Amino acid sequence: MKLLAKKYIPHLLIFIGFIVVSLVYFNPVLKGKKIIQSDIVHYTGMSKQQNDFRKQNGQETYWTNSAFGGMPTYQLGAKYPHNYIKKLDLFLRFLPRPADYLFLYFIGFYILLLSLKVDFKLAALGALAFGFSTYLIIIIGVGHNSKAHAIAYMPLVLSGIILTFQRKHIVGFILTAIAMGLELVANHYQMTYYLMLLVLVLGVVYLIDAYKKQLLLHYFKSVGLLLFAVTLGIGLNATGILATQEYVKESTRGKSELTINADGSLKEESTGLSKDYITEYSYGIVETFNLFIPRLYGGGNSEELDKNSKTYNAYRKLGASPSQAIEEAKRAPMYWGDQPIVEAPAYVGAVVLFLFVFALFLVKGRLKWWLVAGIIVSLLLSYGKNLSFLTHFFIDYFPMYNKFRAVSSIQVVLELCIPVLAIFGLVRLFNDYEKEEDKFIALKKASIITGGAALLFLFLGLTESFSFNFIGKHDALYRQNYGLDFVDAIRADRKSIFTTDAIRTIIFVLFSAGTIYMFLKKKINEIKLIIIFALLIVFDLVQVDRRYVNNDNFVSANQVVKPYSANKADLQILKDKSHFRVLDATNGAARSSYFHNSLNGYHAAKLKRFDEIFDFYIARNNINVLSMLNTKYIIAEDKGDVFPYTNEEANGNAWFIEQLRKVNSANEEIKALDSLDTKNKAITSVWNIKEKQQPTIKKFYSDSLAKIKVLAYKPNYIKYKSQNNYDGFVVFSEIYYKNGWQASIDGVNVPHMKVNYLLRGLEVPKGNHTIEFKFEPKVVKTGSKIALASSIITGIIVLIGMFFTFRVKKE
Repeated sequence: MKLLAKKYIPHLLIFIGFIVVSLVYFNPVLKGKKIIQSDIVHYTGMSKQQNDFRKQNGQETYWTNSAFGGMPTYQLGAKYPHNYIKKLDLFLRFLPRPADYLFLYFIGFYILLLSLKVDFKLAALGALAFGFSTYLIIIIGVGHNSKAHAIAYMPLVLSGIILTFQRKHIVGFILTAIAMGLELVANHYQMTYYLMLLVLVLGVVYLIDAYKKQLLLHYFKSVGLLLFAVTLGIGLNATGILATQEYVKESTRGKSELTINADGSLKEESTGLSKDYITEYSYGIVETFNLFIPRLYGGGNSEELDKNSKTYNAYRKLGASPSQAIEEAKRAPMYWGDQPIVEAPAYVGAVVLFLFVFALFLVKGRLKWWLVAGIIVSLLLSYGKNLSFLTHFFIDYFPMYNKFRAVSSIQVVLELCIPVLAIFGLVRLFNDYEKEEDKFIALKKASIITGGAALLFLFLGLTESFSFNFIGKHDALYRQNYGLDFVDAIRADRKSIFTTDAIRTIIFVLFSAGTIYMFLKKKINEIKLIIIFALLIVFDLVQVDRRYVNNDNFVSANQVVKPYSANKADLQILKDKSHFRVLDATNGAARSSYFHNSLNGYHAAKLKRFDEIFDFYIARNNINVLSMLNTKYIIAEDKGDVFPYTNEEANGNAWFIEQLRKVNSANEEIKALDSLDTKNKAITSVWNIKEKQQPTIKKFYSDSLAKIKVLAYKPNYIKYKSQNNYDGFVVFSEIYYKNGWQASIDGVNVPHMKVNYLLRGLEVPKGNHTIEFKFEPKVVKTGSKIALASSIITGIIVLIGMFFTFRVKKE
């Protein structure tokens, strides 16, 4: 019993320590406050309709009409049957958000280092280094919760893989299956994809090592086990994965039917995103070193400066009051790199990078090489258009690489690998395998490289040599609007904060080198060294983290739960109880989705056809297309006052037409909408009309009494009553989505078709009929069955694994 206590109590204390540290960093949560995250504010607007539906009806809708005219909710927090891995995830995230994500960072990385047989004290140190990495904190600050969520489970997946290769097959298999399930439940497939790239690197390095050691049989047995474990992890998330896979084909991540752009130019042929869009956020090659010097390139787009800054004085000279000037100085445009938006530098830490370089000269073997290889691959790919030959090769030939944007975010891989190798530098420092002389040599080289690099950058910055001119891509605009003196002021501040951070890095390098030197000289022991480095790492990283995510980011819980308040236009529109759409011309994000069935929204993967209609027509305020989409109100602004413009020409929810015309291509179909009489005519490039001979034009008849009206309108169900003395054709102002929407006439299922590029059309026989549309995606039913079966299999394997593990220990 005492042995068990001695074995597990240290881990329990570390566990409690991680909880405390997470709550201390995000201490406003203890007062009931919530962090205000821009992306989550948008998400709240987008998802309100489905959440309200769930509360009111006690069931899930997998379709929402509140954004982009209508879309599936698969990427908006949809809840699926038998999603038991999600329940485990919620159990692990027991702390209030966002402390839960920070805790997951810590505990996942801690387990990874333990699986690599690192002492628990050093493992805890590594967890702090990983968890407080600036990029990991800033993504929480801006609301990239699913990204943070997925990154947090990456170390756990690696832990299971490593344990399996260490011949701990039962524990490794179970951990890999569950960790992979948790990784996928985070629903950020880009981060999972990057993790798989790292696993591929690890697999290649381990294969080479197995070949050299003649252990290929063990290697392939382990790979087989891991593939089964990953398959189970995928099965646990089958519903979400299958639904996403189905949706991606219809989204902006899928292949377009068009070959032209809205401006008439030829569209880049691709089965995914365009190369320009993929590489829009590409890391600068020299900018890489902000991993080491945080504000090497100015930090973020909005840096907080004080009254002593040149920028503050420049605003005062432009006529701003002291309060106005300080508010502007708090969001000074300090970033001068080439990326469009940067919230903060991806700072890994001067101390951590010093230890990493130190480890390069001490650590040997396959661990070092898969970590270094992973770092190099992620670094090179993060350059995007700045290393276009490699990026284009991956886009063109590497499976699924063209489905993801913002290539700079692949640096999460190096942000995971660097702290691992850094901690192994201390492991080698403590053991007796390396000679003291080799340790001194490693210290000397690390000091020269890191200290020399910091001094070189300081010199380049002070002398404004090489490319260090501190001129940003928007400075010409600032000069045009505010004058040359203003630009000179912000350049001076960029140089000032760069100099401060370069000197700061030099100081941390000296402290780090000095600490290891004292250890080698027997002036301090292992415990003291760990404590000193813990203080250095936390002070180094947290000081930078707090520049961007701090207590000021927290507000009352009510502001987060209800982030939008209705304006005068909203209140007036909400009085109308009919069914229609709204276009908010004053705000293109998700605010109007919070109140109305909106054409606006905020999402990285909207339906492709809607996105194309938006570019061709909605963005240009084409009233013909807006009317076709039943846009009854357009929120506009005049001299700061918002008001709803009423579109009297809106077509309504559904209408009988006189003519359906077949065109030969999607290009023709979308171009024809510009002048099409949508109230009486429709076009299609997909002909579903039942005729012996396929005509180009099909005419329909309806008299003055023909009509169709809405009887019930829900996100996933719409009911109409139609009346016509002739066989007719109805166009519905609803978004066409073939995977789930089923039409029926008088209870009998009938096929419907895509018309006017993105709407639904249906042949309706003469007489009085009840027409219904139900959204019941088969993919949810199929996926739920797979998820249930996978959960049962996983549960059985866990129980068997526990039985054998305890029996072996008992024996």
